[in-house]
Amino acid sequence: MKTKTFLVLGCLIMAMSATAQRVVGVRIGYVDMEYILENVEEYREATEQLNAKADKWKQEIELKLAEVDQMKKDLAAEKVLLTDELIAEREEEIQILQTEALAYQQDRFGPQGDLILQKRLLIQPIQDQVFTEVQKIGQNKRYDFIFDKSADVVMLYSEKRHDISDMVLREIARTRKVSASNKAQNDKNRLRKFQEEQAEEDEEISDALRERQEKAQALKENNAKAAEQKRADQLKLREERKKAYEERRKKLLEEREAKRKAKEEERKKLEEEKKKEKDSTSN
Repeated sequence: MKTKTFLVLGCLIMAMSATAQRVVGVRIGYVDMEYILENVEEYREATEQLNAKADKWKQEIELKLAEVDQMKKDLAAEKVLLTDELIAEREEEIQILQTEALAYQQDRFGPQGDLILQKRLLIQPIQDQVFTEVQKIGQNKRYDFIFDKSADVVMLYSEKRHDISDMVLREIARTRKVSASNKAQNDKNRLRKFQEEQAEEDEEISDALRERQEKAQALKENNAKAAEQKRADQLKLREERKKAYEERRKKLLEEREAKRKAKEEERKKLEEEKKKEKDSTSN
């Protein structure tokens, strides 16, 4: 449906262009917003800062997920030594940390996340400025139609001579020179505000992350201590059982030896009695 709409709009543009060539005084131009943005220094600098911020967010997310993965591995290795209650507690903690990591990822890179919102904040002032300059050019140069080549409307064909993107960039540069001092100060203020907000946000994130890491580390240490105590208790129980077994075995062997000696004594006694009876009969 969307493709059909683009084709219809494209055909309309071509029809308007063909008609415009036959009508005296009708002028059509277009701008390439992506090309203009790439050639605006403020936008490039802000984009680089935002990309650096996005890389930092990715590292934080990878750290959170790696921590969750390590906790899963630790639990799998120690599971045989833990009670069902301890296993349930650690699984719940892992689930909480995993949910927090995924929620943080969504907050940063989701459809309504910080990356998308900040991109809009970066683009909007430039788009407003481009729109203003396009309005001026349209009025001064007597254009009847000016389109955006990078918008959803598909331009199936366009003559380079109708591209006024460079003209818009020149007008933006001219406007910047006219109000260079004020604009530079405003840009510095806006950039400083952006950096201060990001610094505050980074500090809050770092504090929250550090708190979660300390909590996770404390929980990990407690779990390790509990596992070590459990292992020690099991070893102690094993030694006690082994000692009890050795004692029962020793007692059983002593009883067997006592029975053997008793039988041996009884056998000797019988042999002596028989010998006495035989001697008595001989006499």
